[in-house]
Amino acid sequence: MRKLFVRLLERLTKSLKEEDIEIICQPQEISPPTQIETQTVHVEVEEAEKKPANKSKKKKPTDLTTLLFDPRDMMEIMEYPYLSPSKNRKTPIHYERKTSDGVVKIKVSCHTEHYIASIYDWDIIMFIESKMQETMNSMLDIPPRTFVIPRNELIRAIHKHMGKTTEREIEAALNRLRSTLIETTVRNEDYRYRSGFGWLDSWGYTERKDIKEFRITLSQWLYDGICQKGSLLKIRPEYFKITSGLKKILYRLARKHVGNQNESWTLSLETLYEKSGSERELKKFKHDLKKVVSDNDIPGYLLEWIEEDRKTSIRFINARKEIKRMLSEASTQPSLPFL
Repeated sequence: MRKLFVRLLERLTKSLKEEDIEIICQPQEISPPTQIETQTVHVEVEEAEKKPANKSKKKKPTDLTTLLFDPRDMMEIMEYPYLSPSKNRKTPIHYERKTSDGVVKIKVSCHTEHYIASIYDWDIIMFIESKMQETMNSMLDIPPRTFVIPRNELIRAIHKHMGKTTEREIEAALNRLRSTLIETTVRNEDYRYRSGFGWLDSWGYTERKDIKEFRITLSQWLYDGICQKGSLLKIRPEYFKITSGLKKILYRLARKHVGNQNESWTLSLETLYEKSGSERELKKFKHDLKKVVSDNDIPGYLLEWIEEDRKTSIRFINARKEIKRMLSEASTQPSLPFL
């Protein structure tokens, strides 16, 4: 029993790795804009690190303990299946569910020459959201809708390596974000109008001898949502280490519904399947999910597989609170043999 307790404690502790790492934020000074729709912000960036002498050596991934921005994401996007868990999806995403505020309807589709924007592409938007939050926190200005970002800073922000391949990957991601079409009733509860939009209005890349930068303009719907007070949640830096689309989705759901304060949250398999936006069959999705629960390596949270009355549910548990609960119970029962 003692070994079982120790193993469980070690697994819980591992899920909390880097919990208390201080994230270094560097707010940017932005000159007063004349019009929100046309203004830009130039993000200052230090010179890229020198190339190693041995070119055959692979570059190390970005050190997540020294992020130069505070990762954020939008709760509306975390709640519903606006993004594809896979990188190569063309089949539209359809979601419809009754809520206390009415019926939520979402349709996400794409141009025939592109794929639907994926949860991996969204890392670019999360970087911009974080910069916008910095501006709002400073109370010096309103955030712009167009950002001009040095290429090297964007590459480091989304934890890629320098090179032409990465540049093309970013351009492909920006194309998917721009060409993906979203139709939704979210923020339109009275159903008085209909509209369709993409995540981006436009993007561009400038490369000259003295300048290499991306110019990215958010769509009005996305911009308005980010600017709403309390719409963004802080995301753990370890999120960017997650390589599984399903695990990214599970982390985002746990962060929104369990957060840092609640102890746990339980969701049925069927509802989780709908919220994931997965195009896999439910049977295969269940198999994938069981593997993720077995891995149990979602940053900051534990997953529990529950089978009751022939129904399957997943419980998302706040790992830090679970450790405190276990230690508290252990301290009040000193006579147990495994202690």
